[in-house]
Amino acid sequence: MTQPGKDAVPARTAVIVAGAAVLVVETLAARLVAPYVGLTLESYTAAIGIALLGIAVGAAIGGAAADHIGPARVLAGALAAGGALVLLVRPLVLLLGPLLPPGASSAMLLVGVSTLPAVTVLAMVAPAAVKHRLADLGESGRVVGQLSALGTLGALGGTFLTGYVLVATLPTWAVLATAGGSCLLLAVIAARAARIPRGDVGRAAAAVVVATAILFVVPSSCDTETAYYCASVETDPQRPSGRILRLDNLRHSYVDIADPRHLEFSYTKRFAAVVDATFPAGQRIQALHVGGGGFTMPRWLAATRPASTSTVLELDPAVVRLGRERLGVGDIPGLRVITGDARTSLRELPNDSADLIVGDAFGSLSVPWHLATRQFLTDIRRVLRPGGIVVLNVIDNAPNSFLSAEARTLALVFSRAGLLATPDQLAAGGGGNFVLVGTDSTLPVAQIRSAAAARNEPIQVITGRPYDGIAARGPVLTDDFAPVDQLLTPYRYR
Repeated sequence: MTQPGKDAVPARTAVIVAGAAVLVVETLAARLVAPYVGLTLESYTAAIGIALLGIAVGAAIGGAAADHIGPARVLAGALAAGGALVLLVRPLVLLLGPLLPPGASSAMLLVGVSTLPAVTVLAMVAPAAVKHRLADLGESGRVVGQLSALGTLGALGGTFLTGYVLVATLPTWAVLATAGGSCLLLAVIAARAARIPRGDVGRAAAAVVVATAILFVVPSSCDTETAYYCASVETDPQRPSGRILRLDNLRHSYVDIADPRHLEFSYTKRFAAVVDATFPAGQRIQALHVGGGGFTMPRWLAATRPASTSTVLELDPAVVRLGRERLGVGDIPGLRVITGDARTSLRELPNDSADLIVGDAFGSLSVPWHLATRQFLTDIRRVLRPGGIVVLNVIDNAPNSFLSAEARTLALVFSRAGLLATPDQLAAGGGGNFVLVGTDSTLPVAQIRSAAAARNEPIQVITGRPYDGIAARGPVLTDDFAPVDQLLTPYRYR
């Protein structure tokens, strides 16, 4: 037979809440560490792997502790300690993250140090609850099955509630405070039922107060914590009207709020050189921008070619709001913004509707894999008018494996393809921002080179056999095979 019925609801509730809290931490882990180690497949893998490790270790420890200490005490203690550790997840990331370089090993370390303790302790709740509810081996299957199901339902609730509701409405600290606070509240109820001595409760309460204080005291560098990024706007100390949009650990965009014609980053100057070489001065252009960021190119296009229009596909509505509040995005004439994933948004755009397509979408350090494939570029070609041109910003470092793969993929879709780079970028140990160009018309190589030189951006425009030689080193990227993160080499800061 099971323990008295009055204990059933707290045990069940404890399993549900602990399961939900574990998945809240796991879901937020990659988001929390992204500003320091990048938002890549490796960081997601670290979040999932560390969570599974914590669940395994916690279940083993929780079962053994329930046998030797008593299930009621383990249940209350795991909820209290787990709740406090959930509150510490974000401060640990903020304190340790700046000390680590980007990369897979750093992602494992940062996720492990910040989330493994919380997940491990909370995973002790389920076996303790089973022990607490089970007094007759004849009912073991029903009790274990029921509590396992409830824990899984709690985990599902934590996953969907975090991904679909909480992250979109609350900053990460508030989400973690909600999860941790729920565990702590339940711990109080469990402690009273287990008649835990007041001294132990007092010490636990003191630890919770310290964890809560740390949660609020450790500062974040973000102006805005969006569903995808730690976003901030900085003033350029060398140019009072210059603004830098930083998304996670990447200087994503530069705009001059007083001079929309000013382009700071090299790749934007190369974009402009392609536009100047392809379209006569003053010609009205209908442009599509995959990725908004600071809206540098739509602003420049509106200033240099009045009456032009720009449609921007931007994933993150919070980035758009920040741009309107701090970067004057709302003042750009001819601008239309579509929020949502660029791959799905592109499908809704009509054939032959853009003269120019600019690809500048990044998930932290890399182009999102589904925006780098042959299928996506084929849809880009559908939207591009005959005689139009597409330019893509690609970041890579020696041996430039991703650059080669994207160059090869682009050349399969467009009859003319080119690469804009400086000699040192392609030399041993080189890298940085490259620009790929695709068109089914003539590629104005000499004009692009001349226009870039006029902007003090001397480059090579690589086409033909030299381009094919670079492209041959990489695989074709498809929806079935696009290992973008694995092709990228360690990122170097500007």
